[in-house]
Amino acid sequence: MPPDIAIHWTEIASHLYHLAIAFLLAVPIGWDREMRTKSAGLRTFPLVAVGACAYMLVGIYVLTDPNAHSRVLYGIITGIGFIGGGAILKSKEGVTGTATAASIWNTGAIGIAVAWNRFEIAVLLTVLNFLTLHYVRALKRRIDAHRQDEFDVE
Repeated sequence: MPPDIAIHWTEIASHLYHLAIAFLLAVPIGWDREMRTKSAGLRTFPLVAVGACAYMLVGIYVLTDPNAHSRVLYGIITGIGFIGGGAILKSKEGVTGTATAASIWNTGAIGIAVAWNRFEIAVLLTVLNFLTLHYVRALKRRIDAHRQDEFDVE
C-alpha cells in the first residue's frame, strides 16, 4: 500500500511567500556585489537568504522544542560564516572580501528573520547592508586617502 501523502496547499503557499520575500530582500545586496564584480553576487546572496529561510522554516515547522530551534539557528549561522570565510582573501596588498563576507552573513540573518515573520528586521538589515556597501565606500576612501597623506608626510 502506498504511503498517504497529504499536500497542504496553504502551507506550500506560506513557505513560498517566505522564500520569495527572503529572495527579494537579498537581491539589492547581491546586485551591489555583482556590479562591483565581487566573488559573490546576484546568485549567491539570494540563495544564502533563501537557504537560511528554508532551514529555519523546517526547524520551526518540524521541531517542537525551542532548544532545537536554537540549534538550527546556530547551525545556520555557523555554516554561513564558513561560506563567508571563503570570500576573504589575504595577499601582499592586504585583505579583501571582508565586506562581502559580512554581507553573506547578514543575508543569512535576513532569511532567518523572514522565516520567523520578523519582516521589519529583515527589511532593516537589507537597507542597512545596501547603504553600507553603496555609500560608506566613499567615506572609507576618504579615510584611506587621509591615512596615505599622513604616511607620505612622515
